[in-house]
Amino acid sequence: MHERRIPEWLRHSPAPSIRDFGILAGLEAVVRGSLISVFPLALYRSLGDAALVSASYFAVGILSLIVGLLLPGLIRLIPRRWAYSIGTLMFVASAACACWGGTTGMLLALALNTIAAVVTFICFNAYVLDYIERVELGRCETSRMFYSALGWTAGPMVGVVMMKHWEPAPFLLSGFAALVMLATFWRMRMGNGKQISKARSPAANPLAYLPRFLAQPRLIAGWLFAVIRSCGWWIYVVYLPIFAIESNLGEELGGFLLSFTNAALFGAPLLQRWIQRHSIRFAVQFGFLIVALCFTLAYLNSGQPWVAVILLVMGSIALIELDICAGLPFLMAVKPSERTEMSAVYSSYRDVSGILTPGLAWAVLLLLPVAGIFAAGGVALAGAGLLAGKLHPRLGRPRQPQSAPVRQVGQSPANSPRELAAE
Repeated sequence: MHERRIPEWLRHSPAPSIRDFGILAGLEAVVRGSLISVFPLALYRSLGDAALVSASYFAVGILSLIVGLLLPGLIRLIPRRWAYSIGTLMFVASAACACWGGTTGMLLALALNTIAAVVTFICFNAYVLDYIERVELGRCETSRMFYSALGWTAGPMVGVVMMKHWEPAPFLLSGFAALVMLATFWRMRMGNGKQISKARSPAANPLAYLPRFLAQPRLIAGWLFAVIRSCGWWIYVVYLPIFAIESNLGEELGGFLLSFTNAALFGAPLLQRWIQRHSIRFAVQFGFLIVALCFTLAYLNSGQPWVAVILLVMGSIALIELDICAGLPFLMAVKPSERTEMSAVYSSYRDVSGILTPGLAWAVLLLLPVAGIFAAGGVALAGAGLLAGKLHPRLGRPRQPQSAPVRQVGQSPANSPRELAAE
């Protein structure tokens, strides 16, 4: 009598690949990309004032920052797979609140959407650090950007067009995409991630990791790069549409331009090759300085709205390049035993930038028109470019052997050119 064997794929689910993570990120891009240009317009319609829009984003940023810092502790009580699932369902709840309508419904939708992005981002990063080797992080980031290209490219344009015809439409699209994203996550069967070792003592409070974070300059620099890069995107995504409306360029322009900019994500593999030919330090510094120059020139040419818009679009292309490489200094410095906690610290860049940008914009709008926000952003981005010059010049490159052993006659080379290339 033949014994039936359980298939290997049922007994041991295959580890998720770089492609799997890319597909999951691509679905999240549809969820968030279809609303990224809709929320500023919807809030501006409801509130009627750029300063009130900034105040709303400021309050939501503080709330999501608190959630992000507390999440690692909650994950120790709630398994990571359930935390990710709850975050995905919050995207669905956000869409439902927006369809409900009204100023209160829209503000609640923005808060749920922002918190959901924090929760899924923390869990996603922790899974990546669990299953992807350190030397493959750059390739994984490129794959994530490539698969996200369609959602971030078509989403903003489709969102504003759908909103023009029927306001709830983009929110229904986002909610449906979130359900597909949840189904894909469960199909990947990642569980709660890998365990480094059995816990011998109670888990430390996640906030206790902040001093350890502050004691590592590489982590601080990587986090600052993420914060300032995110501030650049905040300015482009939120205040460019408002600038376009106040300059009589139309409500839809912001969404169309964001879709055009995000089309550069399809070139992520080419950008990755360009980065590899140079260095992470050069790529990060170059990107920040280009964005700073473009944003500053946009402010100086704000009297000619179309010139300012073109300059902002040029700066946003450099932000795409920073999306690929500016997060690597942080990810490459994280210790395996601190994956979840440091992922939470890193993910706080979204909330901090979501507090700093509208808060700074609020102050700028007391003295200057909306274009003044472009100048303030240019100063911060230039500072990040100067900081990037302090990165190690060989960061992200494979280590070369210090010395080659003396080879005896007839002995095969210890490190042939083919082997060195493979390293």
